[in-house]
Amino acid sequence: MNQRVAVLAPHPDDFDAIGVTMRNLHRKGHHIELAVLTGGANGVPDGFGGATTAEDKARVREAEQRASCAFFGLPENQLTFLRLTGDGTDHTKVREFLERVRPELVFLPHGNDSNATHRRVYALLRVVAKDIELKAEAFLNRDPKTIAMRHDLLTFFGPKDAAWKGELLRHHASQHARNMEERGHGIDERVLAVNRRVAEEAGRPRDFAEAFEIERL
Repeated sequence: MNQRVAVLAPHPDDFDAIGVTMRNLHRKGHHIELAVLTGGANGVPDGFGGATTAEDKARVREAEQRASCAFFGLPENQLTFLRLTGDGTDHTKVREFLERVRPELVFLPHGNDSNATHRRVYALLRVVAKDIELKAEAFLNRDPKTIAMRHDLLTFFGPKDAAWKGELLRHHASQHARNMEERGHGIDERVLAVNRRVAEEAGRPRDFAEAFEIERL
């Protein structure tokens, strides 16, 4: 049975971090609605693509997410930018999105994470789900900043799918450039290194895996 899937991406590129799982669901006919919650302007190097203001940097990242989704095959009308600001409207925006979609599955980064925006989005989901009595399962994914979590579900994939995922992630050119500058490797290598470690921990060192902790809302 096809299900309605909501992805709450705290930043542009968080959807791509679980791209193989999303592609599996998409190919099976499940309906995916992606909400990118913030512009992620702080992650854009000053002057990248001529962007110097927060507004310009957010536009850069939104354009990258649109390009990524086009490569993925997600229709434009299934991508929403909520542009949360940290004020009192955030709850309303997330509530309106979830009330419209009424998902049975919700994907987002794990709340036990060093990234403050990841933690804030997880907390928002918990509050809003209770308010609207949303009956759904949350799939909390492991990413490079996750501190600790259970691995309730693993999506294994091989080198061919890893190459596709790397190309998907490189659509976020500003983040690729920043990672190259700060870490000496691209966003593709950073995310796939996590996927490789997950597979190794599961006893499949030649594979990659996206990991999720499942929580019933």
